[in-house]
Amino acid sequence: MSVKIRLSRIGKKHVPFFKLVAIDSRKKRDGAYLANIGTYDGLNSKVVVFHEELYNEWISKGALPSDAAKKIFKLYKKQAVDKVKEPAVQVNREQ
Repeated sequence: MSVKIRLSRIGKKHVPFFKLVAIDSRKKRDGAYLANIGTYDGLNSKVVVFHEELYNEWISKGALPSDAAKKIFKLYKKQAVDKVKEPAVQVNREQ
């Protein structure tokens, strides 16, 4: 059984929303999956939820990520770095 990490669409028409799932490569795009790794909002290009430990676990077991899954992983890493780099709000105390 070959396992892939790929996107499964759950959004409505003209409102793309995806689940990042580990799935048997022979299953349909929206078929039964083995694990839900995260969710991605395609309309706003934003990773909503991402379980990095599950992603790394499936990769270590030999799952192959699709090109889109790799891009979402990179986007998640970038968003995590941006959250850390946010500057603290400076309060001016002029008296």
